Amino acid sequence: MTDFNPEDVPPGYLYEHVAAHLAARITSGELAPNTALPSERRLASEYGVSLGTARHATRLLRFRGLVITVRSKGTYVADRRIWPQLPTADKEV
Repeated sequence: MTDFNPEDVPPGYLYEHVAAHLAARITSGELAPNTALPSERRLASEYGVSLGTARHATRLLRFRGLVITVRSKGTYVADRRIWPQLPTADKEV
């Protein structure tokens, strides 16, 4: 389970907060490279958000290069060697 609470996030798009939380889990090593991300339905359930919000969050992670989706197989955490330069704490996510 995750410690994310959708009611406690600051104003903004919820999918961005979910994506930022997942990105933090990836960069911390909690979600290891080359391992499957939970399904979008499971992410929606874990994070207490709609399926559309979970899908948008994974799409954002894919755009940022943190995950790779293989059609009919799932979404996997990308290898660290191909990660783009991630924003630092003083930059907006």
